[in-house]
Amino acid sequence: MSHSLPSEFKNLAKDFPDVCTAFQKLGEQCHKSGPLDERTRRLVKLGIAIGTGSEGAVHSAVRNALTTGLSKEEIMHVCILSISTIGFPHAVAAMSWVKDLLESE
Repeated sequence: MSHSLPSEFKNLAKDFPDVCTAFQKLGEQCHKSGPLDERTRRLVKLGIAIGTGSEGAVHSAVRNALTTGLSKEEIMHVCILSISTIGFPHAVAAMSWVKDLLESE
């Protein structure tokens, strides 16, 4: 499954390659720093992205989750779990961002 990076990220990488490389290395190091397996890390990152209310972060987390082999049902379950924590309106907004990518599959 191949996903294209957003144009904003591509522009950042072109204009500030050192910053982009450092950011990617930080992300890699954070993922390696603990005992969680890849699938769990991807679910946690999705939950964090949903909790911050960042559409771009949710899109990125969904792309990464799908690449890891997480199912659409597992991804949507994270959205459902967020209802009682961040509230129904915020969770529904996150669901719409998740569906942006799931429906394009």
